[in-house]
Amino acid sequence: MHTNELIHETSPYLLQHAHNPVNWCAWSKGVLKKAQTENKLLLISIGYSTCHWCHVMEEECFENEVVAKVMNQHFINIKVDREERPDVDQVYMNALQLMTGSGGWPLNIVALPDGRPVWGATFLNKERWIEVLQQLQKLHKNQPKTLIEYASKLLEGIKTMDLVSKNNEDQNFKDFDYEELLSGWSRQFDQTNGGTKGAPKFMMPNNLHFLLRYAFQNNDKQLLDYVNLSLTKMAYGGVFDHINGGFSRYSVDERWHVPHFEKMLYDNAQLVSLYSDAYLIHKNPLFKEVVYKTLEFIKRELSNEEGGFYSALDADSINEFGVLEEGAYYVFTKEELQKELNNDFQLFADYYNINSFGKWEKERYVLIRTQSDEEFCKKHNLTLSEFKNKKTLWSETLLNHRTTKNRPRLDNKIICSWNAMIIKAYMDAYKAFNEDEFLDIALKNTSFICQKLWPNEQKLMRNYTNGKVAAVGFLEDYAHLISAFIALYESTFNEEWVKRANKLTEICYEDFFDNQSGMFFYSSAHREQLISKTIEIRDNVIPSSNSVMAKNLQWLGTFYDNTKYTNTSRVMLSSVLQELKKYPQGFSNWLDLQLNHSHPFYELVICGSKAVKKSSVVNSHYLPNKLLAGTTQENNFPLFRNRFEDGKTNLYLCTHGTCNLPETRVSKIISTIKFN
Repeated sequence: MHTNELIHETSPYLLQHAHNPVNWCAWSKGVLKKAQTENKLLLISIGYSTCHWCHVMEEECFENEVVAKVMNQHFINIKVDREERPDVDQVYMNALQLMTGSGGWPLNIVALPDGRPVWGATFLNKERWIEVLQQLQKLHKNQPKTLIEYASKLLEGIKTMDLVSKNNEDQNFKDFDYEELLSGWSRQFDQTNGGTKGAPKFMMPNNLHFLLRYAFQNNDKQLLDYVNLSLTKMAYGGVFDHINGGFSRYSVDERWHVPHFEKMLYDNAQLVSLYSDAYLIHKNPLFKEVVYKTLEFIKRELSNEEGGFYSALDADSINEFGVLEEGAYYVFTKEELQKELNNDFQLFADYYNINSFGKWEKERYVLIRTQSDEEFCKKHNLTLSEFKNKKTLWSETLLNHRTTKNRPRLDNKIICSWNAMIIKAYMDAYKAFNEDEFLDIALKNTSFICQKLWPNEQKLMRNYTNGKVAAVGFLEDYAHLISAFIALYESTFNEEWVKRANKLTEICYEDFFDNQSGMFFYSSAHREQLISKTIEIRDNVIPSSNSVMAKNLQWLGTFYDNTKYTNTSRVMLSSVLQELKKYPQGFSNWLDLQLNHSHPFYELVICGSKAVKKSSVVNSHYLPNKLLAGTTQENNFPLFRNRFEDGKTNLYLCTHGTCNLPETRVSKIISTIKFN
């Protein structure tokens, strides 16, 4: 007789299921062997701790004794936290998309004892779930050949999904038609609310980041206005928490009003970077407010005392009736607000639309703005400083009121790649606002990762929970940490960071590189082999690990004058160009790299005792088409050779290693940089 083994796990998601009557196991080689020994089908259920429909399915099915009896009798049941094991999730999500044409979570797969899938679905109610499982068990018992034949065909399809044809031909990246690409893409732009047309609406920061850069470099006012509109509407909407800061994962409607209330570290990290860059262009105080409030939320709600950052806050929390309910922590009734805000209620109600526009359901409101602070102050005859004080007071009052409610559940996994993204976010904010605290927090987080997840600088680990390290790192973890180290270097000129980035890159070549495709596998060669090896190239809510890696290789290859790196990066980009043209929104991080090749790109090198000080002036400008390097002393790195001059701090603007005459004025260098 089996028992529920999840009680021994560290993942908050798996622990949520540890008391189900289902005999759950965590994914392991031993469990797969057991299935083969007992000739039982695998039932693989994949989700994550903040997934609303995962909670609903648990309540309807996995907590039900009748359902559990069917599952326990006929299946080996495996629960997977997709954030801990994204490799397992990717393989079976590909299978589900082949079988049904769509995907989502909870991801439920029934597979042969060797792991090959034969059936898949997302959420099912209790009756349908039992019916499907019984039918599959009968097939397995009476017609096993039928299942085996189907599994074989499906596996062939899964293996072709991530095939990449290596393109070794010398590519002319300058001959690239952005206009045609953008004319097709722009048909999906919502010119009223920003983002893409329809609902639900995901923010897709990587898409907006590329569009921002392209619009700026090509002086495309219409496109820049669209990005600005998107950023403004997202910041005004209920998808942004106006009281506590931070963004929810997506909006269920077209106007960014009602979010799916979970807050993910990776979304907020990327959005801080995006709004910081947009601030450098527009100097819009709204964008600054978003960055500061979001980082304050992350520090307050997602910080670990040791310096790491937790993964997520759940959408659901216990309401006043003791029931788990989506959004209960975040929404307000009119009566609540009147009681808390007293005489300021009318002003607050006008600003945040406590009216038919801002109403959600059950007489509750999700705060949403429709006007700028300047417009609002003019309307109500207030000064900006007066109104800023009022907003601060409102936030403090309602934050205090929220302490009387049950907080959403916290996923306290500390994931390497997501923490690397937040390091980069803090560094992008540091560049934009020169706030020392941002650098300090980034350095503390980096120290935490190096100590806990990269001990002895050997293999990188994936996550850390309650003092325990779990799972060897994936390409995503390596790629984002390399990117974070590069960001740290560009603001501090501490060579330790670029050396560590280089060391991680060499490990990636040893453990992940695939000569046949010219890309990097998602999983290390040292991990257990799943039914299919994934090569991740499509950018989604998080940019793909290979696109991040290709950008890292261009940067490091230029810095170290390492042609192996730069050639690998070029081949990687060449190999996705055809697919990129068909579906640009799935390759926006690759498009950002493509801009480095098709438009002017510079190495900006600063040598001298004031190098770091001058770099902060450089960083206060939006210059997306440059690599920034510097040294305060004589240095043998290729970019610095014979460029150090005692008593002077010189700036060198270089292209492909060929430099202009040295210059001491940052303003002169900035004015020399061309964008198209």
